[in-house]
Amino acid sequence: MSKSEHLTDRIWTKEFIIIFLYHFIVMFSMYVSIVTIGNFAIENFNASASTAGLVASIFIVGVLAGRAVSGYQVNRLGARKIMYIGTILFFLTYALYFIEGGLTLLIIARFLNGFSTGLISTALNTLATISVPENRRGEGISYFSLSFVLGSAVGPFLGFILLEFMSFNTLLILVLIAVFIVALLTPAVHINNVSRNYKPEVGKFKMIDKDALPMGFSVLFMGLAYAAILSFLNMYAIEVDLVTAASFFFLVYSAVVMLTRPFTGKILDQKGANIVLYPTFIFMAIGFYILGNSTTGFLMLLAGGLIGLGFGNFQSIAQTVCVNVAGRDNVGLATSTYFIMLEIGLGFGPFILGFLVPPLGYGGLYQALVFSILIAMIIFYFVYGRHESKERKAYDFEK
Repeated sequence: MSKSEHLTDRIWTKEFIIIFLYHFIVMFSMYVSIVTIGNFAIENFNASASTAGLVASIFIVGVLAGRAVSGYQVNRLGARKIMYIGTILFFLTYALYFIEGGLTLLIIARFLNGFSTGLISTALNTLATISVPENRRGEGISYFSLSFVLGSAVGPFLGFILLEFMSFNTLLILVLIAVFIVALLTPAVHINNVSRNYKPEVGKFKMIDKDALPMGFSVLFMGLAYAAILSFLNMYAIEVDLVTAASFFFLVYSAVVMLTRPFTGKILDQKGANIVLYPTFIFMAIGFYILGNSTTGFLMLLAGGLIGLGFGNFQSIAQTVCVNVAGRDNVGLATSTYFIMLEIGLGFGPFILGFLVPPLGYGGLYQALVFSILIAMIIFYFVYGRHESKERKAYDFEK
């Protein structure tokens, strides 16, 4: 391989690194606020527990709305322009946190800030996808998705620690400074997904890519299952007296994901999605079954590792599948479709699953969600898995 060929085959280019850092900081800011804003609402506005939950979760609804709008606009205007629009809106909506307007303004600020975050994230995911060589797309997306894993792990961890030493408003200022510093690097990103010859269909606004949507239903059922981890793990740990183990659950989960994603991405590029995705369903199902039967800290942490092998790797591989089955000009819309379906599961899952807790208990709920994982695997088999060889041949031919 010549030096020029080697350079064009690189993943960790200057632009990819900037996009990675920016997405990490944006995800970090998202999770810092999600885990701390509820208590802030209770202490400052005497909000009830349910209202505090709304203040936290309305952000996800905003993110979902931002993704729904930006998928089409990324294809029409270009990912880089959407990134800039989202960044400007992020700072404008973030300023609302510092205006004294009561609980109503706080909820509005949360939704709008989530909306801008959805714009930025969709644009950055699109830019990351098109910045890597097509023959290493699976590996590239696996690396890039670590920005989300790190943000979702470091954000809550640092958020709780920093609030011991500073006020919530000071924490918001520090997060704002971090976002601002990384945003200053974005002019160095010159890639874009819209070519000069690309002409979008006039008068047709789309939120969903029809080719990626079938795979999106598999993503939805996996997200539905994982929502139970995010929402009920702490209460389950209190119930079974495993709070200490639960505090390390996401650290084990994140460590397993970070260690395995680069390898699973390479396998995807070389061997296809089937050889990677079917094991992720199995690992996650076993992890949920063990979690539902956890009687010791070891079992709970073992479940965390297995779920990391499962859901942690499923996310990046499923995103790659959604992008690969979509048209070449629909990378942004396919990326948006993937995240919309994932966040529907994550966002609305707790509300639906909450009705199952009284009759099943938390442990029973985790065991029952093995069926949600199996449904996701069956969907994957019918929409992609059984004819992957044909999909790969068609994709290779297009390249």
